[in-house]
Amino acid sequence: MTAPARIVRAAAVATGATAVAGVVWGTGIERFLFTVRAHEVRVLPAGSPALTVLHLSDAHMAPWQRRKQEWIARIAEEIQPDLIVNTGDNLGHADGLARIRTAFAPLRGVPGLFVHGSNDVIGPSARNPLRYFRGPSERSRAAEQLDTRAMDAFFTDDLGWMDLNNAAASVEVAGVRIDAFGISDAHRDWDDLDALPGALAALHPHHLLGRPRPSDLTLGVTHAPYRRVLDRFVDLGADLVLAGHTHGGQVRVPFSSRALVANCDIPLDQARGLSPWAHGGRTVPLNVSAGLGHSIYAPVRFGCRPEVSVLTLRAVDSA
Repeated sequence: MTAPARIVRAAAVATGATAVAGVVWGTGIERFLFTVRAHEVRVLPAGSPALTVLHLSDAHMAPWQRRKQEWIARIAEEIQPDLIVNTGDNLGHADGLARIRTAFAPLRGVPGLFVHGSNDVIGPSARNPLRYFRGPSERSRAAEQLDTRAMDAFFTDDLGWMDLNNAAASVEVAGVRIDAFGISDAHRDWDDLDALPGALAALHPHHLLGRPRPSDLTLGVTHAPYRRVLDRFVDLGADLVLAGHTHGGQVRVPFSSRALVANCDIPLDQARGLSPWAHGGRTVPLNVSAGLGHSIYAPVRFGCRPEVSVLTLRAVDSA
């Protein structure tokens, strides 16, 4: 074998070994390296106490995923949040609710808000995972219906959370009054943005009399962070927007600030983490959680660990 041929062969072997190592890492190791992504956001009125918000998203829970369940339960107890925001896609299997019940049990009694992703209503369907890189995922006509009613009853009746699917609600946390509004999954066109102004107005009818705004903070909550949704949320007065859906790209070039894909039209450098969203002369903080899971048909994470977000909300500088 000539020297050039040996070099080509060695390069091919090295490339193959690297690819195999990447697959082993992404499917067998990194997708279990659950982590906490922490941010500090100054959005509360001057003099307000700090609040800890636990942002959960995209658990895609299946019945055999005990490590994920145990990690969520443990971190929920350790963080002791003041408020929970769940941006959907909790279920990854028709029998995933039992594990969600156990994982979220330590959050019982903590004020919470939630919206739906598609995998709170319909189950995942088998498809070629490489198609994910071609653009936003397509809808399956044969998807299995999930027990959304049972999941919602657990969230509202057992945990005490508020349903923000095309709705609004008010909650008081540590003396801070929060108005929140949200939509169902925009990726599936289940959102009803036009319902939100009326829902917000109904929270505080005295707004119509010209009295001061009663809330200290307004939250916008969505599963899928489409631009049209984020822009409308800013127009509606959101001070902070929380979203999920993107999985942070799920497969990223290590140490890159950009996702390869986002499964929606958000800019790729905003598909994970905290960033500013500007529209109509206002700029508000946007947190997109990379989430805790993945479809059971695409069991991989590479350069993008599964995560929860912990947001410490602080008062704006008095100056």
